[in-house]
Amino acid sequence: MQTKPGANESPRYCHLILQQDLLGGWTLIRESGGAGARVSVKREVFLEREAAERALTTQRDLLLRKGFQIMFAQGEDAPAGMGYET
Repeated sequence: MQTKPGANESPRYCHLILQQDLLGGWTLIRESGGAGARVSVKREVFLEREAAERALTTQRDLLLRKGFQIMFAQGEDAPAGMGYET
């Protein structure tokens, strides 16, 4: 997700990643920052996938309210033709 750049500022971004660990738990990773700015990485660990997905959805909705836009890098819901497929 990222914001549109303002007149005198660079765009900010937030990358939300949901990963399963080797023990069957789930980790929500939030990386955020901006061009030339400090990067912040936060991790939350969940025992169940449903709880991790709820946390991811909550973070996404919060960022949307703050003016971020969804930018797909990869994933099952990424629309075709966005130029981000790997």
